[in-house]
Amino acid sequence: MSGPHIIRTPDQRLRIFVSSTLGELADERRAARTAIERLHLAPVMFELGARPHPPRELYRAYLQQSDVFVGLYWERYGWVAPDETVSGLEDEYNLAPPDLPRLLYVKSPADSRDQRLTELLKRIREDDRAAYKYFETPRELERLLENDLATLLAERFDQSRAMVTADVASDADRVVEPVRLPVPLTGLIGREADIAAIDRLLQQGTRLITLIGPGGIGKSRLAIAAARSAAQRYEDGAVFVDLSAVHDPERVPNRLAQTLGVRDTGDAPLSENLVTALREREMLLVLDNFEQVLGAAPLLTELLAACPGIAIIVTSRVLLRVSAEQSYEVNPLPEDPAVSLFVDRAHAVKPDFEVTPENAAAVAGVCAAVDGVPLAIELAAARVRVLTPAELLDRLDRRLSVLVGGSRDLPERQQTIRRTIEWSTQLLDEAQRRLLTRLGVFEGGFTLEAAESVGADGGDDADVLGDLAVLVDSSLVSQHDSDDRPRFSMQAIVREYARERLEREGGLADAREAHARWFLQLSARARDPLRGRGQREWMLRLGDERDNLRAAERYLLDGRDWDRAAGLAFDLFLYFWVIGLLGEVRTWMDEPLESGDDLSDRTRAIALYFTRTIRFWKDPDGRVAADLAESAELFHRCGEEDGEAMASISLALALMAGEHPDTERAAEVMDRTTGIFRKIGNTWGESMALVLIGRVALLRQQLRSAADRFRESLELTRLGGDAVGGRIAAYHLGWALLLLGSPEEARTDFALSVTLSASLGHVEGIAYGLEGLAAVAAQAGDVDRAGRLSGAARALRERSGTHNGPTFTFHQRYLDRLAAVAPHERLAAAVAEGRELTVEEAVAEALAAPAVN
Repeated sequence: MSGPHIIRTPDQRLRIFVSSTLGELADERRAARTAIERLHLAPVMFELGARPHPPRELYRAYLQQSDVFVGLYWERYGWVAPDETVSGLEDEYNLAPPDLPRLLYVKSPADSRDQRLTELLKRIREDDRAAYKYFETPRELERLLENDLATLLAERFDQSRAMVTADVASDADRVVEPVRLPVPLTGLIGREADIAAIDRLLQQGTRLITLIGPGGIGKSRLAIAAARSAAQRYEDGAVFVDLSAVHDPERVPNRLAQTLGVRDTGDAPLSENLVTALREREMLLVLDNFEQVLGAAPLLTELLAACPGIAIIVTSRVLLRVSAEQSYEVNPLPEDPAVSLFVDRAHAVKPDFEVTPENAAAVAGVCAAVDGVPLAIELAAARVRVLTPAELLDRLDRRLSVLVGGSRDLPERQQTIRRTIEWSTQLLDEAQRRLLTRLGVFEGGFTLEAAESVGADGGDDADVLGDLAVLVDSSLVSQHDSDDRPRFSMQAIVREYARERLEREGGLADAREAHARWFLQLSARARDPLRGRGQREWMLRLGDERDNLRAAERYLLDGRDWDRAAGLAFDLFLYFWVIGLLGEVRTWMDEPLESGDDLSDRTRAIALYFTRTIRFWKDPDGRVAADLAESAELFHRCGEEDGEAMASISLALALMAGEHPDTERAAEVMDRTTGIFRKIGNTWGESMALVLIGRVALLRQQLRSAADRFRESLELTRLGGDAVGGRIAAYHLGWALLLLGSPEEARTDFALSVTLSASLGHVEGIAYGLEGLAAVAAQAGDVDRAGRLSGAARALRERSGTHNGPTFTFHQRYLDRLAAVAPHERLAAAVAEGRELTVEEAVAEALAAPAVN
């Protein structure tokens, strides 16, 4: 396999290659399979590997497609085939890719071990790539392997999250930890003095620095470089917040929350959650493209006042004009760095390009003609594939002198870059220019599929792929990969130009409609896979498209297209829930409810569902339950059984919330709901319904019945590859088992819940699992572990804005009992220590075996 091995989510079936001899370790192989499948992973147990004539190419292929190597060894070395020098057992170890994680287990005692196996084990022990442990029984091996795989998942959680939501990749990473600084695709040239100056300001205690300058001058790149230089002085590092797709100042808190991993659950003001998340952090924030949301500037002063450990670098074309702001003007590049930048970018399209005595003056002239503005230099350099520097300079001199339309009220350097963009587009043909303008409706980038759908302008013969390649070659569009998918984007000022031209030509409404249609289709395609084995792929894909989904929804809401707006939101309910955006979706669905328009039954059902579901545990007068009952009835009336059943689940939750739960009615609702899900073959919904039935049994103190329902649910999620449902079922099963007096089994299920949550980047699930494990530790009298885990859970909730409603948590009673008998100072110290753990450290702590007293 190429590249580092990344721990993938269970719904993508992480492959575990198990190598061993067969007969002597048959029981151990069964134990290994049990441990692997319990974690929703896929065992690759190649039964021919230790037999005569091992098919080397076949098991080499299996190894190449696996993600973890597990070796089991006892006494037999295995058969050596004719013309071979080693057994299949040793050959499998030798052929394992170098970067494949290796977990090795040796059974003891071994009184008759083959000499060649002894030699192999000696070599393995000296291999620093491998984790090496001894065991005696299949049960012990099962426990060791399950714990080690879970810990390996936790250790590589940061890599997994990078796949799930780096800034250009996806965003379940933002669900858990902040998005760090992006890594530019090209080097920064000529800004060393600027970086040093900004660094001095930060060291002098300046906490709000605004990098000011026209579009294309290089503010973003400079801010990232300056933040990277200063990040080591901030305990929590530096974080990049891209505001290019945010046009409403009121949505800035949402973007900050998204980037910082703070969930918008809708049960508290988001600004309060942000303050809570940042109050104890030492962090440098980079807010890019602030000029379009200047109305949000007071939010920055509020954060700075409430959170003494943060500092902020802002990029903007205009000053924020708030207290504590220190401006820093970003100037054009001097001649030498400008020429160096030109040459560097020219090499991308013409690798053999060099400055010579013959063309040096022309290259310098080109850089001067565009005023040393970096983006303008890059656009010009992209043309050296077909134009010499002298020809380029001649065309620039002639065209820039007349291309002034629509920009006379802009600062001079802003006019320069806009004219350079205009000049660059005039070198395109008509189809390429039309494509560029239509691509301006995308927010946060786009895929080739999306470009072909939105950019084709209704023409069947449009060569979008070829035209897009020209735009990339011209540096008007950039390309990067996201989870093995090509993805494209435009710099903010190029996108702004494209959108303005599209509007001027009368094509904006049509392009926005095409954009909305595409994302409605994408959402409909995602609905079913999100509930099963497609979870990881679609979480990643939708994470890339979050800004586009918002833009499509806003277009539909602004057009009072309530039916399609509601449909898009409902198709993506599971995605919005997992990443913590239900609060924002609630505000969307408030709009049709408050519009005064006559709504279709389905639209009203969806709007009631979203606006009431997140408030089910705050229902003192029963109004939320009544509205959810109406939602279920409306879904029933329009024949949408899936929606009826989902609304009924939320109704049952509302009935069970509060001081006086109505378990009888909740049980009736869930019996009917389970029947609906089974009738329509929705195993995801059935697994959720079983959890609710189990919760009713818990409230009735029917513990064994509850545990049975949770087990049924967990098995359904395993069969369906549903990690979201698996973490919920495992968490509830843990509580039932703890209440039944089986703390060790409970610990295993809580750990599974943490593992699945971590693989999804589901911060709320991680917190719940940590709390369950804290309760197990508290019951065992383990003061240090209970304190650390509860402290970590508390800090995680504060930092992510997940408020733990009393309906779903039980751990505090165990901690209170422990606090009544444990030394206060020791417990307080452990809680404080847990609060300092990173997410990765907390997950590793949770999945580690507890200390034996």
